[in-house]
Amino acid sequence: MTRNEAAAHAVPLRSALVVDDHPLYCDALASMMETVFGMRRVRKAASLDEALKILRARFAPDLVMLDLKLPDVSDLSGFMKIKGKAPDVPVIVISAITSAEVVRSVMEAGAAGFIPKDAGRDTLRDAIRDIWDGKTYLPPGYEVATKRREGDPSFAEISRKIAGLSQQQSRILSLICKGKPNKLIAYEMQLAEATVKAHITALLRRLGVQNRTQAALMVREASIRHHLQ
Repeated sequence: MTRNEAAAHAVPLRSALVVDDHPLYCDALASMMETVFGMRRVRKAASLDEALKILRARFAPDLVMLDLKLPDVSDLSGFMKIKGKAPDVPVIVISAITSAEVVRSVMEAGAAGFIPKDAGRDTLRDAIRDIWDGKTYLPPGYEVATKRREGDPSFAEISRKIAGLSQQQSRILSLICKGKPNKLIAYEMQLAEATVKAHITALLRRLGVQNRTQAALMVREASIRHHLQ
């Protein structure tokens, strides 16, 4: 999209908030938005707190570009706080965290788009153009990440399964997630190792998974999504 094309849009894209703690990347992104789209006002923030202060000061951007990992937040809760303060503003997430769980969760939470941190200028331009046209944006190959595989449990289902564990099973699952072997779990809980194995067998069955690794991944999935509720 050229400057003339941007100007021809029924409602010009005039302002943006760029939230990223890397000075060079933040400056380059802001400069690109000014030169390619002719934006008149581009504000920059190096932390979530700074971004929220800008929004509280009645700056109403047409678009927010947000890095997930900031000095004062390292999970998806930062995205939700931005959306809570500016619910009607499209937010494009730009992140080096590109796991399928994160991409899918951010998009399900209402992100206007997701762009990996190593994307080039053309990708950024195309994303902004599509989003300003009322679409959502994902780079080629990332669409699959947002589609739940058939049979994959929903967040509610995962939470329900974990909540259904007994107190001992829950504690054992927590220790499994910390990488503790059965012998150490038995020692910390003052149980016989055979009892621990029986509890693990029962909790795996209740969670509907085959092994300890799958159980730990299920907990991680629930933890990631918890920030988006």
